[in-house]
Amino acid sequence: MVIEATREFELELLGSGASLVIGMDEVGRGAIAGPVTVGVCVVSIQTADAPPGLRDSKLLSPARREALVPLVREWAPVACGSASAAEIDELGISACLGLAGKRALIALHESGVRVGEAVVLLDGSHNWLTPALSSPLRVVTRTKADRDCAVVAGASVMAKVERDAVMIALGSQLPGYGWEGNKGYGSAGHFEAISSLGPTDHHRRTWLHATPGVGLPHNG
Repeated sequence: MVIEATREFELELLGSGASLVIGMDEVGRGAIAGPVTVGVCVVSIQTADAPPGLRDSKLLSPARREALVPLVREWAPVACGSASAAEIDELGISACLGLAGKRALIALHESGVRVGEAVVLLDGSHNWLTPALSSPLRVVTRTKADRDCAVVAGASVMAKVERDAVMIALGSQLPGYGWEGNKGYGSAGHFEAISSLGPTDHHRRTWLHATPGVGLPHNG
């Protein structure tokens, strides 16, 4: 059965006094290479119905995600922020989720969105955003929000398409790791490539050293 994201929960938030709802979702948390990317999407009570077929990016084919991007951009203000593999090694993944989210919110603010008036609807059960903010926002967490809530599904699609494009571009610059296909996640072929070619500056080296059976060069 196809699960369509709806606007029910965001409309509840708007009806409870919020003037804007910012949906937020991350992509790349569990990868061993490449950035973690956070997408944001903004709706108000005046926002029209979501584009048909919008749902969690994991439930969509790459072609369908690409086709939805211009529709989502037309539907609502969107932005993305990222944190690099080097930043993840230095700060840890939870802090970098917040850093990427903060960068996405800054991009929204710079585009004219009144971020300070919004409630942030964050996919999942853990609020990793608030510790990164110098000016706290109201943050609501909701498990499966990327599946159930259109505003978070929009953020999910934007983040996934942006990060996939980054990994495909890096894959053409650094062939051999299969990033065009695995997008930096830990497939068997990816681990084999690391063992034979060594890690790159785009690998999360602290993660590799903590992964049993990954043969890294002694100077890696």
